Amino acid sequence: MKLATQADRFLRRAANDDRLLPSHISLYMAMFYYSPDKPGDHFQVSRKKLMCFSRIKSIATYHKCIKELVAYGYVDYQPSYDPYQASSVALLTHTGKARYTD
Repeated sequence: MKLATQADRFLRRAANDDRLLPSHISLYMAMFYYSPDKPGDHFQVSRKKLMCFSRIKSIATYHKCIKELVAYGYVDYQPSYDPYQASSVALLTHTGKARYTD
């Protein structure tokens, strides 16, 4: 799937999802920017980079948005509690069941 198609699908779906706020869309697009070419694959993310790119200033808002994107079926997120290892994210291409391990 072309990346443009994946972005288009997300934006069309997001436009019809009243639960999403600009912070959710901004965070998803930041993850999309850092994602590999193959959708659905897990990749490493840096909270600091994602917050900077998405313009989210609060760690609480960042975690709230991640948790809700998982609950709404947009991403799969596996946090790392190790300060030297990045967390893992996969952008879901369908309304599959996602998990947030807190």
